[in-house]
Amino acid sequence: MIVGDARSVILPDLKRLRVGQERFRGLRCIHTHLRGEDLTQDDLTDLALLRLDLMASIDVDKGGFPGLVRAAHLMPMSAGSTGSDGGGISTDQPTWGYLEPAMPSQLNVDFLKLIESLEEEFTRNRRQRLAQDTRDRAILVGVTTGSIAEAQESIEELWELAQSSGVVVLDSIIQRRPALDPKFLLGRGKLEELIIRSLQLGVDVIIFDQDLTPAQARSINAATDLKIIDRTQLILDIFAQRAQSREGKIQVELAQLKYILPRLAGIGTEMSRLMGGIGGRGPGETKLEIDRRRARDRIHHLEQQIEAVRRSRLSRRSKRLRHHLPIISIVGYTNAGKSTLLNALTNSNVAAEQRMFATLDPASRRLRLPREQEVIINDTVGFIRNLPRDLITAFRATLEEIEDSDLLIHLADISSPQLESHIESVNNILSDLGLGSIPRLLVFNKCDLIEREEAANLSRIHNALLISAIDRDSLFPMLEQIGQILEKSRGAESYNYQADAQRVFG
Repeated sequence: MIVGDARSVILPDLKRLRVGQERFRGLRCIHTHLRGEDLTQDDLTDLALLRLDLMASIDVDKGGFPGLVRAAHLMPMSAGSTGSDGGGISTDQPTWGYLEPAMPSQLNVDFLKLIESLEEEFTRNRRQRLAQDTRDRAILVGVTTGSIAEAQESIEELWELAQSSGVVVLDSIIQRRPALDPKFLLGRGKLEELIIRSLQLGVDVIIFDQDLTPAQARSINAATDLKIIDRTQLILDIFAQRAQSREGKIQVELAQLKYILPRLAGIGTEMSRLMGGIGGRGPGETKLEIDRRRARDRIHHLEQQIEAVRRSRLSRRSKRLRHHLPIISIVGYTNAGKSTLLNALTNSNVAAEQRMFATLDPASRRLRLPREQEVIINDTVGFIRNLPRDLITAFRATLEEIEDSDLLIHLADISSPQLESHIESVNNILSDLGLGSIPRLLVFNKCDLIEREEAANLSRIHNALLISAIDRDSLFPMLEQIGQILEKSRGAESYNYQADAQRVFG
């Protein structure tokens, strides 16, 4: 029994009580309404958030005697039907089911039988959905203090990232606030709306566009039983799926551990053996501290392996420099077509897919330019806005391949609506890495996907070359420009490469 006041009742922490995807909490909340009002939105919100068996209110008349009992419970589907997310995937639609208001003495509902039948219906619907599609289903959340248009662009990119990770996105929510909430990131009221919407769509995970602090992640997790991840976790998950080489797997694991370590949290300081003082003495460690120590040891071990990789790459680069082979690196936003361009230039078979971060393991190939000039050309990891700092640190050994480049080919997808922001993001990342002084050639790829006049205008505005990596004839002007830049940087006479480029590509 919980005693409240005329305005509200504060419910205790219920996390220790049973709950599951198809089960209710095993609790019914029965409270009084002193003004004869219906169940409020707060009542229905608590019913959904806490997954209670039943939410009931009892009217109290002026004499203190009980009046009508009003009750509601969750329903697994709206109007007995199953909706769709637009992609052919069924979505359970939990809504409220109401009992007919009645005096306490006239209630004749078998509550236990009602709840058991509802749980069976939830279980049946979930099994049907999993039989159709076992992928995680997500709702995306963005919170901004600036432009809604920019937030929408970022959410659209998050949508692509989620799909690249194999997640089915059912909906997205954007909130604009004067300042980010330090506890929940978004407002408390919006959080309740988000959780109810998640229940309505039957999602498994909520993905935030912003990185959550450890405290924010814990606060949001306390409000819902759904999985909560942020942008960095999603990108790390994609990298973990894509990494094929031993080096790539080491770098991804290192980035994941560095992200997870500050987020390992226990019940509180009273459980810590490290704090000293009363209550903190005695043998042994808590599981939390064991996990932290193991994580730190593993990070140290992986950093040693990364350093060995770095030395090995440095040795290979030194051999190339001794042979005086110019180095060209293809850099750019993820999914700009870097691997496709490498394949077209060198007749290689590097994996190239129309999805974000298809390439994690850099590839180096020899390319023979006109007049028998040989160069090394590198395909690199794609960049993205707000690239996680731990990821940059972990991939430092890989990104160092770019440092010795004589020329960077900055490849951009001209068909992308976010072309300007993609160019800016790549330039900012290159500057952050200390690579801003390397000569750079801006090249717009996928020019065949937009109108010719529009492509020409964009090329003129940005002083960029136009190519289509799947059309080898369009690569001749780029080869000519590359040769001129390399010859100029080495103090030799520039010459026309058009005829020799024709010969190289047959």
